[in-house]
Amino acid sequence: MFIADSLGLDFLNSVATPIDTPVDWIDDGEGLIDWLSQAKLVPAEELDALKARVRRGELDEVADQTRALREWFRGFVLKHAGRPLTAQALQELGPLNSLLGRDEAFSRIEPAQEGGGVLALQRKRRWRSPEALMLPVGEALAKLVCEEDFSNVKACEGHNCTMVFADHTRRHARRWCIMAVCGNRAKQAAHRSRLKSRQ
Repeated sequence: MFIADSLGLDFLNSVATPIDTPVDWIDDGEGLIDWLSQAKLVPAEELDALKARVRRGELDEVADQTRALREWFRGFVLKHAGRPLTAQALQELGPLNSLLGRDEAFSRIEPAQEGGGVLALQRKRRWRSPEALMLPVGEALAKLVCEEDFSNVKACEGHNCTMVFADHTRRHARRWCIMAVCGNRAKQAAHRSRLKSRQ
């Protein structure tokens, strides 16, 4: 369900009610690993290595912490959605800054993968513990806070839908998470309502 046009908002959408039934894609450690893999936030070989050396319960604990981070951040986003962030928002971001402060990132020169150069400076991270899996999520949330105009952050208008997205359309008129799902359901409901009012 990567439809938000922002990885930080896609993280919030990792629990959603797209079609009347709530679904949590990070309901346990295995779900967290799958979501991180699909989001391409952690290299596949690092995920495999981490899974091989930790107990399942440890991954479940990190999934619990990740869900708690998600719900805290959902409150922040919904509070500020629809208008630009101000400097006062920084006072609310203590939990996110605390997470970012635990990072063990470093830079390293490696063969270039794109462009014309032979070598490139690449940012790397040490994946020493299961908790390190939360660090790229924290980065995605920080990028959302620092780079996205919160005026464009919206909640889907679909009935019972809990998805959020960044509206990057030219006229900022996007109303639905997925037009084929929530948009069509709204059109069908409006059509039924019109037919009922004619009777």
